[in-house]
Amino acid sequence: MRTPQVEKDSTLPAEITIYEVGARDGLQNEKAVVPADVKAQFIRQLAAAGLGTIETTSFVNPQWVPQLADAAEVLELLGDEGRGPRRPVLVPNERGMDRALEAGVGAIAIFGSATETFARKNLNRTVDESIEMFRPVVARAREAGMWVRAYVSMCFGDPWEGPVPVEQVVDVSQRLMDLGCDQLSLGDTIGVATSGHVNRLLDALGDKGIGDEVIGVHFHDTYGQALSNTLVALRHGVTVVDSSTGGLGGCPYAKSATGNLATEDLVWAMEGAGVRTGVDLEKLLSTSLWMTQHLGRPSPSAVVRALGTAS
Repeated sequence: MRTPQVEKDSTLPAEITIYEVGARDGLQNEKAVVPADVKAQFIRQLAAAGLGTIETTSFVNPQWVPQLADAAEVLELLGDEGRGPRRPVLVPNERGMDRALEAGVGAIAIFGSATETFARKNLNRTVDESIEMFRPVVARAREAGMWVRAYVSMCFGDPWEGPVPVEQVVDVSQRLMDLGCDQLSLGDTIGVATSGHVNRLLDALGDKGIGDEVIGVHFHDTYGQALSNTLVALRHGVTVVDSSTGGLGGCPYAKSATGNLATEDLVWAMEGAGVRTGVDLEKLLSTSLWMTQHLGRPSPSAVVRALGTAS
């Protein structure tokens, strides 16, 4: 299999952590329900390819996201492989937290919004109400010894409200981190971010004491900017990148949100730049092609298209 020529880029970190979201964010918007055993096998194959952190599923109300109604079944199929501190599940509220505790998971993620409209559409609450909803969830997770991540959606633009002030994103981010979260993921939910915007937001968060070491970036590729924005964040000092194998993804509550940054595209770029990811690109490609067969459509990942055709 073809691999990139390695020319080390000294402006990038020596190593990054890929936070794989394909099994949850990647599949949640698929119209055809993917069977639980296929999801479990997908996660096993991602792990075998070297992805250390894999978000497995979500304990949201099944009426909101029918694709993830089988969360408990998927985790049961995975056994211990799906329950460690590097296998987070998305949890929206205390009922979701009850289910997470019942399943014995070791890490959770909560998901807030930088804008009022999306908070209403995604959580049926205002921003203030959603933060208060998360407060007991985070407290219970900490008491149980869990690792906790906070997502913030619509950090760079909102399809209903338009541009989102940087100060507004910083305020919501700070309030979520003050609940006791370990990591903050900045979501470009509709894929409109550009390089200067990324730098400005990271600078503003740093000014408030939220440093690059606790930040992950989550870019969607609607305008083809996901990888370039990721490189900007990495050069700023961020070392955690959310991506989705095969470029799968979208949001059921924001129709303009397309697929995530493809894990294959990220790994190809990092390998060429001499940045360690721990991922075996050939195994990852095989997993992507396997999943495209189950979904019945080609992958939007440029690297999967190039290497899949070549293979």
